[in-house]
Amino acid sequence: MKRLAVFASGEGSNFEAIAGACAEGRIAAEVVLVVCDRPAARVVARAAAHGIETFAFDPKGYASKADYEREIVALLDSRQVDLVCLAGYMRLLSDVMLDSYEGRIINIHPSLLPAFKGAHAIEQALEYGVKIYGVTIHYVDRTMDGGRIISQQAFPYEGHDMAELEAMVHALEHELYINTINKLIAESRI
Repeated sequence: MKRLAVFASGEGSNFEAIAGACAEGRIAAEVVLVVCDRPAARVVARAAAHGIETFAFDPKGYASKADYEREIVALLDSRQVDLVCLAGYMRLLSDVMLDSYEGRIINIHPSLLPAFKGAHAIEQALEYGVKIYGVTIHYVDRTMDGGRIISQQAFPYEGHDMAELEAMVHALEHELYINTINKLIAESRI
């Protein structure tokens, strides 16, 4: 059984999808740690409801990013984490994390990369007027939303309702993340 860590900064809906799929046996893995940079974020309560250990920290309580990332790496190592899944974790990773878990960190992004990188991808795509939206899962490297793509899925949308579009993107994210983790396990890539 593979061991996963999920990093999130907010609601934790992708965490919930992954943890639920693991609990139901739809992923041959278990989430052994949630890492959150906002102790009051909803994902912390969601992790507690699943009985999953959480490391919730305030980055301002550390002298540097390297300091808190060294603590995170120690936690990941001690729990023998096979794969780190970024799920709305709103921080770029430093060399501390990237060197320690190279090739074992993936991220989900709410656009068809390489289009609309960054934190406001859905809004940017809607403003631009695209007609095909989608979700990308990629390996994390030293560039923002620039790592090698693992999987993508697209869908048409010609409306103008931000809430409706976000709901469609999130539903697709949950399905694609589960399928991609299963793919990585089946192909022995983790």
